[in-house]
Amino acid sequence: MGSRQRVIVSVSLPPETAKEYKRIAKGKGTTASEFFREMFSFYKREKLEEEFRSLQAYGARKAKKLKLTEEEIERLIFEGR
Repeated sequence: MGSRQRVIVSVSLPPETAKEYKRIAKGKGTTASEFFREMFSFYKREKLEEEFRSLQAYGARKAKKLKLTEEEIERLIFEGR
């Protein structure tokens, strides 16, 4: 297994937040860095889901406005692929 490249990133937190952050990481049995990577990964997943829900709602509004049936919507989706 090769070595991983890392970049050190500093963040500024209020003392109470820093204490809580360290307490949570320790309680999870992870390092502060591992906990940050987990939080960042969670954030990215949430943003992708939010974007998907937004696009889904947009598509539903358009389909309703155009009075498309589910079959027509499916056909259009698969035509575009």
